[in-house]
Amino acid sequence: MSIPVDRRLLLISSSTVAGTGYLDHAEAEIRDHLHGVGTVLFIPYALTDHDGYASKVRERFSKMGYNLESIHDSTDPPSAVERAEAIFIGGGNTFRLLKALYDCRLLEPIRARVDSGMPYMGASAGSNVAGPTIRTTNDMPIVEPPSLASLNLFSYQINPHYIDPDPSSTHMGETREERLLQYLEENETPVVAIREGSYLRVQDGEIWLKGSRPARIFRRGQPPFEIAPPTKVEL
Repeated sequence: MSIPVDRRLLLISSSTVAGTGYLDHAEAEIRDHLHGVGTVLFIPYALTDHDGYASKVRERFSKMGYNLESIHDSTDPPSAVERAEAIFIGGGNTFRLLKALYDCRLLEPIRARVDSGMPYMGASAGSNVAGPTIRTTNDMPIVEPPSLASLNLFSYQINPHYIDPDPSSTHMGETREERLLQYLEENETPVVAIREGSYLRVQDGEIWLKGSRPARIFRRGQPPFEIAPPTKVEL
């Protein structure tokens, strides 16, 4: 599976890492990814408080030198996407986010703009919806979108906030690894599990793992394996 050379994606596992502020750990990568962009269009639909969420993100992006508009303030969300220089979709509940993208008729406009070279940035749920489906999200289905199919900007399933099994834990439920292996019992698409502090950068038809922590790759019929940043992801 190949990535179109015009797609420019920055898919962050989590917007915050322990001991740092909002997006601090990825600031250098964000600046490079958004080079030449003046205004970012923010999509806050993964949380219910759109105004509060947009205000928080606007303050952070202002410190980096970017203007930020929130799509929830637009009377015509698809047109806002068509005019956007870059898009950032924040974290929250992935099912709520995807349902809103369907309700606002945004999936096709976002795909079209990204395919034309517009930078796309996601964190957590915003990274989840960049994949083919949201089947590997960690979130509860608090609402029901029309489909689990999402933006399909990235050729592989994404699992943000990946957590390793804790050998000292007395919890008897399934580990994240067990759940992802169950996904592969029913699906063929590989999964890139990214731990907090890491992110995926897609540019010039290549996928790179960057950040501070390794990722875990899951393929059907094979044992999971680790890759350490910075490294080109070959699936």
